[in-house]
Amino acid sequence: MRHHVSDVLAPLDHLEVLNPATEETVAIVPAATRDDVDAAVARAAAAQRAWAAATPADRARLLRRFAAVVDGHIEELAQLEVREAGHTIGNARWEAGNVRDLLDFAAGGVERLSGRQIPVAGGIDVTFLEPLGVIGVIAPWNFPMPIAAWGLAPALAAGNAVILKPAETTPLTALRLAELALEAGIPEHLFQVLPGHGAVAGDALVEHPGVAKIVFTGSTRVGKQIMAKCADRVKRVTLELGGKSPNIVFADADLEAAAAAAPMAFLDNTGQDCCARTRILVQRSVYDRFLELVAPGIAAVAVGDPLDEKTQMGPLISRLQLDRVRSFVTDDLTAIRGTAPEGPGFWYPPTLVTDVAPTAPVAAEEVFGPVAVVLPFEDEEDAVRLANATEYGLSGSLWTRDIGRALRVSRAVAAGNLSVNSHSSVRYWTPFGGYKQSGLGRELGPDALTAFTETKNVFISTEA
Repeated sequence: MRHHVSDVLAPLDHLEVLNPATEETVAIVPAATRDDVDAAVARAAAAQRAWAAATPADRARLLRRFAAVVDGHIEELAQLEVREAGHTIGNARWEAGNVRDLLDFAAGGVERLSGRQIPVAGGIDVTFLEPLGVIGVIAPWNFPMPIAAWGLAPALAAGNAVILKPAETTPLTALRLAELALEAGIPEHLFQVLPGHGAVAGDALVEHPGVAKIVFTGSTRVGKQIMAKCADRVKRVTLELGGKSPNIVFADADLEAAAAAAPMAFLDNTGQDCCARTRILVQRSVYDRFLELVAPGIAAVAVGDPLDEKTQMGPLISRLQLDRVRSFVTDDLTAIRGTAPEGPGFWYPPTLVTDVAPTAPVAAEEVFGPVAVVLPFEDEEDAVRLANATEYGLSGSLWTRDIGRALRVSRAVAAGNLSVNSHSSVRYWTPFGGYKQSGLGRELGPDALTAFTETKNVFISTEA
């Protein structure tokens, strides 16, 4: 079913999309029902069979055409993202461009998705990588376009059909991408978007026997629920969940560079990023100096209209998220604060909490807003202990001039994605995923397509 924006719907049957910067209604979108999910899965299964039978060259060609069409609509998609998610226009353009790049990258893997020939006695043994079938992608509101494409692009490239359920607050870019896919010539029903409530459309997708795999990005709490439901059918699942990533600054680091990079490492996307470096761990001997250096950077962050090219940080996604962030920064806490607009919109200022215990909620739990804590450590062993003292293990950074220390600490920190003298976490050509309760499986990188395949082993006897 192709969903279109409608002006008048019963409250239980729609999603209201608000502009987080103004609180104005952007659109009213019909919410999918369980029956809609059933019908979509049936259509997807039929489309997938034909898609899997197409030649690899034809599939790759269509995916590249899809990428080219997206490229022609970068500004339109970016403007839509600003309106529904409150992202800065620069970030939104990058996100739309990332969808294009992911489609191009995945297209390059279609004709290289090969099995192996394994030496055996009495014959030959070969493996085939076959598509799973229908894939359900449940995307979050913090990066609606790129994270949807993390599942969409490699799943299609591997020969699967995809049903995407976007977050309730950010369905518009997903709906537009589905239209662009058809414009590019992607077969009808191969990529469908079903906006809806998680407890209805999301659960129906997870529980449906015709869906072979679920790809979910979101909270650890919901991820656990999805994993439990998938277990009932031994359904494959990839989970990218929460994070409380450390930013470890050693005394021998370029302290000016580390302090200059620290603010946007937790303020980018208004802190609504699982990889945000929200626990800044600084060696005690340079702790006071680091605070002196970082304070002006936090005060200087430009918070305001997401459409202003100079804006570095926009609003939070919703009133609910704003209230959640406020609940962590209690009046008894000491903090370095920036500024934020007053009036309509879900605004919260850049905030760095100091003089707090590592076990305090703001230091131990995922805030998912423009809030970080700074904690001192004594030595390398203490830094690793503090970095690992969390249920999460998604990402992190460390700053040092000592290459040996960089390697030792990188190996010792329990996280899936680490950067040295940098805060970069995600590149579409390298694997991404978490340790512990930050998730299960890996996305992106050279093995992205194989995550959407079954390995079939075939032995052929050559005995007379």
